[in-house]
Amino acid sequence: MSDQPALLIELLRAAYAAFNARDVDAALALMTPDVVWPRAFKGGFVRGPEEVRAYWTEQWSEINPHVEPVSFYSEAAGRILVDVHQVVRDKADAVLADEHVGHRFTFEHGLIQAMEVCPLPSSIPKA
Repeated sequence: MSDQPALLIELLRAAYAAFNARDVDAALALMTPDVVWPRAFKGGFVRGPEEVRAYWTEQWSEINPHVEPVSFYSEAAGRILVDVHQVVRDKADAVLADEHVGHRFTFEHGLIQAMEVCPLPSSIPKA
């Protein structure tokens, strides 16, 4: 399916927009029931939409992250690596982090099945 990467990139754009808008239901609707999500702020992983909801709710009560996808890269097995500009502020609006991070997504049935935080390679071809 030649248009699948384009469809998945649109899905990811929608997920990032929902996260930044704090629209948890819209973001969770783009994930599988057994989604695995990193607790990047705390360590470890959560599994399933309700654990993701609880983690994000806790995270947003302590920090204010904003994540903007910059570039998308197709990888083996249908995965997509996203170069993300991440700005994290504390509750007083002071910047705690302003950096580019990698988010690698795995999909199942056109939905997000897993995300992991990973380093960005120095040179990779865009999707």
